[in-house]
Amino acid sequence: MNEPKHHIDPRAIKVWRIEGSIYTFLSLVVTIVLTVLAWKGWIPNIIPIITWIITFVEGIVMILVVPVLRWKRCKYEVREEEIDIQKGWLIIKRTIVPMVRVQHVDTSHGPLLRSFKLASVHISTAATVHEIPALPAADASNIRDQIASLARVRDDDV
Repeated sequence: MNEPKHHIDPRAIKVWRIEGSIYTFLSLVVTIVLTVLAWKGWIPNIIPIITWIITFVEGIVMILVVPVLRWKRCKYEVREEEIDIQKGWLIIKRTIVPMVRVQHVDTSHGPLLRSFKLASVHISTAATVHEIPALPAADASNIRDQIASLARVRDDDV
């Protein structure tokens, strides 16, 4: 089976870079605290040196590398019988959700996604919830409605 056809919105890269910056900032705060503790002689000097290196590498990877890889590999396609979702940056996961298994579908957007006019579609089955992240808000609503309609039709056919 071919890969799904549709990419998510490219603005997702900016959202994920901001998220990566937040995580890196939190790591930086911890690193600064460890550095102060080392200056006071309460912990060995090697600990803050290691955390500075880790924080620097984390910043490069989480802000510059991961968002682009996630976007390139995150694809989806809604078909009459199934929803095909591919995600991941290091390990690529591909999920096929049969329409007959869909129990409900909704959209969500937190403050960061909302500021970029993006939303995510969540598809619930009995076992789990699947996500198509970072779509334009209008597209997410349309896809939600399309999946809900197709799932209802499939359920009526059974």
